Amino acid sequence: MSDQAIIKTGGKQYRVAVGEKLRIEKLPTEVGGAVEFDEVLLVGAGEKARVGTPLVEGAKVSGVVKAHGRGKKLIVYKFRRRKNYRRKNGHRQPYTEVEITGISA
Repeated sequence: MSDQAIIKTGGKQYRVAVGEKLRIEKLPTEVGGAVEFDEVLLVGAGEKARVGTPLVEGAKVSGVVKAHGRGKKLIVYKFRRRKNYRRKNGHRQPYTEVEITGISA
């Protein structure tokens, strides 16, 4: 068991530790279901860190889905001066909250 890892999911990279909760791009898993991240870029910390090229072989990070939701509303406003062009749009990004239960290398 290692204490930290860097995983890649949803086009982004996250530094995770056991017991930590993080919000990632929405996953098609129901609440209470288990998820496993195979794209592990780094495992460990300090002198014992193993860096992948690009992925660490055989490393996995497991977690449990705690909730699904939508982020706060962002306003997208487009404007062109002197052209009578205005567009206002709102966006709420869906997310999945995952609690990390284990890191194995």
